[in-house]
This record gives sequence, structure tokens and C-alpha cells, in this order.
Amino acid sequence: MPKFAYVGVDLNGQSVKGTQKAASRGDAEVALYEQELRDLRVHEKKSILQYEISGPRIKREEVMHLSRQIAAFLRAGLPILDAVHAIGAESENSSVRRMMHDIEDGLRTGDRFSDTLERYPKVFPEFYRGIVRSAELTGELDTVLARLAVYIERDLEARRKIKSALIYPIAVAIMSVATVLVLAIYVLPKFEDFFNDLDAELPLPTRMLLGFTDFLGNWWWAILAGIGAWLAISWLVLRFDRGKYARDAFLLRVPVLGETIQYALVERFCRVMSSMVGAGVNLPEAIRVATDSLRNRVFIRRLNGVTEQMLEGQGLAGPLARTQLFPGTATSMLRVGEETGSMDTQLEVTAEYYEDELDYKIAKLTALFEPIVIIVMGGIVGFVAVALVSAMYGIFGQVDI
Repeated sequence: MPKFAYVGVDLNGQSVKGTQKAASRGDAEVALYEQELRDLRVHEKKSILQYEISGPRIKREEVMHLSRQIAAFLRAGLPILDAVHAIGAESENSSVRRMMHDIEDGLRTGDRFSDTLERYPKVFPEFYRGIVRSAELTGELDTVLARLAVYIERDLEARRKIKSALIYPIAVAIMSVATVLVLAIYVLPKFEDFFNDLDAELPLPTRMLLGFTDFLGNWWWAILAGIGAWLAISWLVLRFDRGKYARDAFLLRVPVLGETIQYALVERFCRVMSSMVGAGVNLPEAIRVATDSLRNRVFIRRLNGVTEQMLEGQGLAGPLARTQLFPGTATSMLRVGEETGSMDTQLEVTAEYYEDELDYKIAKLTALFEPIVIIVMGGIVGFVAVALVSAMYGIFGQVDI
């Protein structure tokens, strides 16, 4: 049975603490209340082994569901403390349950909801916490949490589309490599032994393939050492900002892939900006948080000067256009938002537009990537097949002799 650590006050006003065994946190609170303890703070007590097994990791899907659930409870008129308590009691995920209990304890001591989220920066990104903080001041926490849930859902959907688009080419590549390895390692050597017994010469394609497999067999350690050195150098270079900037700049210049990454970053920037401006966050703060959420050094470096130019009276669309990172369509949409005073709405429209464009780019990237993989793998498998067939014809020729 789980153990729960508690801190409370008895009828004499003395502070007491200890542990209580119970099936759930609610049962532990009831048992302690019957012991005439008040002002209780109860949390589940876990062993080190249990922490290692369950782990503190909370996926983005969980954050999306939490946001949607709290928003629904608040719209139903339930206080934030009761909403957090209900979610923590009902959650099947032990990590979520512990986190919600910790947030509940913080709310009971007078902390704001946004303050309790600061304890989990890896679970709730900075833009999420900033939007919640502003929503608490404007009294629109339920609406903002619902919008955050939608944003996270769309972001997860975009990631799923990219992953699903890569599954088929990767599967084809793995199967092709496995087939080639089996043929080259187990089949071709038998042909070589057979031809050696006949004192005959193997066909050229077969000799080429056997030479390649022999090279791999004799120099595998050098190949692994070279790969290890390359990975170590890459890891070392990417620890510095210059290395990360060079990597991000290179990816943005790759045909088709670079434009897909650009559209994904523009969509995320506009989506985060729309959520924060709609929650009442001032534009400079919204730009800073939205920029940091991109995690692309090229975008971050070029967008750092946008806030200063905007405060000088140059607006938002003009400085964004001068970064040469935002397509003309995006800056034109934002310019309309500036002129009509509907920046939050226009940011949302721009994000939706580039979400659709991103779907098209992903489909285009997939359509380009699949045939390249198939052609390359087909060429390799075809060469191996030619090597085998020519070896068999060589055997027949030898027999005819």
C-alpha cells in the first residue's frame, strides 16, 4: 500500500508531520482528518527505485490533456485548486499525479498557478508559463488554457506527420541494407569458394562486390573508428554557438528541406505570438518568448533586433521582412494586422495559413525523399543481383567446358 508524507496542525496548534498508509491520497487525507489534524499538506512518498522506474518525464500529450481538463473545470465554475486536485487524484500517470499534487500544495500555500508551473520548466515551456501568467491577470485562464491545448495539439500533429512521412523510406532502406548484407556475407563467399575449387575467375561485378565486403571485413575497426571520431568532433563542435549556428544555417539552405523548416518556424512563431498577444502579453515580451521557442540559431540571432526596431516606431512587419526569414505573404498579413489593429487575429490567420503550407511542404518533401531512397536502394540491390546472376552464369559456363 502506498505511503503518504504529511505536514499538519493538531487541535493544540502544534505542527506535526509523519507518514500515513492509504490506498490513495484522498483516503490518506480523510484518515488524517479523522485524527483531528488540520491544514494538511499530503504528498505521495516514493522510494528511489520507484522514482527510477516511473521517472519524472511528462510528455507533451499529457500537457495538452492537462490544459484541456483544467480549462473545462474552470469553465464549469470549479476553483483552480479543486480542478488540480481532481486531475491529480484521477490521473493514471504517476509522474503527472506527483506533479499535480505538488502544484496543489503550492496553491494551498497561496502561490498563483503560474508560480507553481515555474517549478517544472522542462514540462511547461517558457511561452506556456508566460501566457498563463498573463491570463491570470486578465481573468481569462480557462480560455487561454484551451487555446494552449489547441496549439500543443497542432504542434504534435505536425511532428506526427513528419515522422509518418519518414517511416516508409526508412523501412525500405533498412530492409534493403539487411538483404544486401545477407547476400554479401553468406551467399557470395560460397560462390567464391566454388570458383576457387574450379580454378575459374569470378565475373567482374562479383569480384567488385567481394572486394567491397572483404574491405569491410578487414577494415571494419578503422571504419568504426572514423565514424566515432566524426561523431565526437560533431558533438564537440555543436557544443558551441558557432557550430549550432552553422548547422542551422546549413539546414535552411538545403533544397526543399530548408523551406520546410522555414515554414515550420514561421508557423510556430506566429502561433506563439498569437497566443501571447491574445492573452494580453505586451509585444516586446511576446516577441522574446516566441523567438526563444524556435530553437534555431539563425532565426534567434536575426530576430533579436526586431524588438528594438519596433520600439523605434518601425512596426512589426517591416523589421520581420528585413530579417529575410519571413516570406512576403507572412509580412503582408502582419502589416494588415498593424493597420487594422487586429494583430492577434492576423497572427492566428498567418499561423493557420502556414500550417496548411507546411502540410504541403511535408508532402512534397516525402514525395521527393521516397523515390530517392528507392532508386538508391534499388541500385544497390540490383548490383548485388547482377553479381549473383553473373556468378551463376559463370558456373554454368564452367560446367559446359
